[in-house]
Formats: sequence, structure tokens, C-alpha cells
Amino acid sequence: MELDVGGRAVRLSNPDKVYFPEKGYTKKDVADYFQAVGPGILRALRERPTTLQRFVDGVEGEFFYQKRAPKNLPDWTPTARIEFPSGRHADEMCPTELGAVLWAANLGTLTFHPWPVRRADTDHPDELRIDLDPQPGTDYSDAVRAAHELRSVLDENGLRGWPKTSGGRGIHVFVPIVPEWTFTQVRRAAIAVGRELERRMPDRVTTAWWKEERGERIFVDYNQTARDRTIASAYSVRPFPHAPVSAPLRWDEIDDAEPRDFDLRTMPGRYAEVGDLHADMDDHAFRLDQVLELARRDEHEHELGDLPYPPEYPKMPGEPKRVQPSRARRDEGDRA
Repeated sequence: MELDVGGRAVRLSNPDKVYFPEKGYTKKDVADYFQAVGPGILRALRERPTTLQRFVDGVEGEFFYQKRAPKNLPDWTPTARIEFPSGRHADEMCPTELGAVLWAANLGTLTFHPWPVRRADTDHPDELRIDLDPQPGTDYSDAVRAAHELRSVLDENGLRGWPKTSGGRGIHVFVPIVPEWTFTQVRRAAIAVGRELERRMPDRVTTAWWKEERGERIFVDYNQTARDRTIASAYSVRPFPHAPVSAPLRWDEIDDAEPRDFDLRTMPGRYAEVGDLHADMDDHAFRLDQVLELARRDEHEHELGDLPYPPEYPKMPGEPKRVQPSRARRDEGDRA
């Protein structure tokens, strides 16, 4: 079938193909959902290099991440060249109109992973993204407690965050920033925020990269701000049987919100009622000076240096040993 999306004719093949067997939701249901929240998801993706998480056979089949723009990308959808940590590069699609979102949905895209940059400047992020990730033994309510304290940390450092559900048990908080700092500096800011939160809630929050050290705490995943690491966009559909979505929230909603309540069927009604709660993000751009000063104090007064990068990264300057602590102890024991 053919969809009219803002004046663009977008082809939808196999519209009755089931993507969520437990609920019976089809590709057409997914397309209808994206159209219903169109201005919101387009705001989240506009001008951003975007990786597509594709589920060609639905959520019970295999999936893959498509970083390079598909060869049959419509000529009305621009691309941007991004550079990976390895030094290689790729051209990624940058949605500028809703038709691009529906075109990607036809390819089986459920979750969109936009970079925190715009295509005009792919080396300087314009968002600081904080991922509050519940570890085993914790849940959404623990993430809520951490999010409230995070809000205070941000406020004290001249920043304001916009929260959303992750689509799972976690909470994402996005802070629009002036695109003046590099990925390395923005990651450093995320570490500083995480460490301050950890100091205030040591039994509830951790920045420990190694899972064996996290315990039953909320992990502040600072590496989600590293180059080529992305977070699911607002309004993305997440690949779980009940078809949840990543839902923007007001701060006064996070305590009573239930992530499972925001799904492919319910979100269009909520969107029609409250609109895009993150719509004003683009009207703001905060500076990281204060939180980077916090990072400097951590380094010089508390002797807290860098933290490990993701495993696929080349060794970075100033990075500690990228070895699991228990393994490092065993190796030291063997040498002794």
C-alpha cells in the first residue's frame, strides 16, 4: 500500500506482516503509530545522523543495526558523514521530514538511534544524555529516586534535563547543550555528573563500568556519551513483546508513571492529549562549564581519573586498564 506522509508517497510493503506476535501488531500498526506521534519523533531525529535498529521478521526474529544509509535511500533524505572510533567513516541518514521515518519503518525499523549531533557539525554534540540503567535487584522506582537527585545535580550546575522512559525499566534524561565541546569532553561531563550523583546516593547509584562491581544499584552509563554510542530516541518502539515505547515525561509524572503503560496502542492517545513534552528542548542550549569544573575538581582534589571505554574502542589517553577487576586480581596472583 502507499501512504501519504506530509505530501510524500511512501510505500508500505506487506502491511499485514505481524511484528509483535503476542499482541498481534502488524507493520501497518507500527506505521500508524509513527504517523500519530509524527511531530514528536521527527523533532527527536531531525537533522541527526541516525542508526536504524531493524527487525525485518518482527521482534521474535533476528535484528541488526544499520549504520550506513541504505542504498535505496530516497533522494529527499539527506545524509551526514560520521566517524567511528576506529577512524573509519560512514554516511548515515538524517531525517528531515516524517516521510523518512515511515520509509525506515517499512524496512522493519522499530527503534531509531540518533547521534547527539546535527549533520552540520558531527564532531560537537548538542545533547548531554544521561542513562539511568537499573541493575539486577533494582527497578524503575529506583531509577526514579536517582532521577530526582540527578535533577538537583543538574540544576546546581546550571543545567536542565528532559526525562523520558527508556521503554524498559530505566530513565533517560537529555540536556540540550551548546555544540562547543567534543565527544571526549561531553563524556567527561557525564562522568562528573554520575560521580556527584554517586557521592550523594552511594548505596543506590554507581558509575562502575564492570558489572561485578555494580551491585543492586542504578548504573549511570556514562559511555552512552562516547562517540558512536547512542540512546533510543523518544517515541521509538522497543523490541519487547508488549510493544512499549520510549515516552517523554514531565518531572512531576515520573513517580506515578508505569513504563508498561506507554505502548504502541496507548501512546497515540496520550500524544493527542499532551503533545510532545520535549517540544521546547530546541529552544534551549546550556553550557557545560560548571560541570566540567566539577570534573576538574574530581581529578585534582579527589584524584579521580578517567573510566574505561567500551570494549570496541581503541585504547584512549588517560584511560585505566580495561581489565575486569576479578581477572586483574587473578593475574596478579598468578604473577606472585
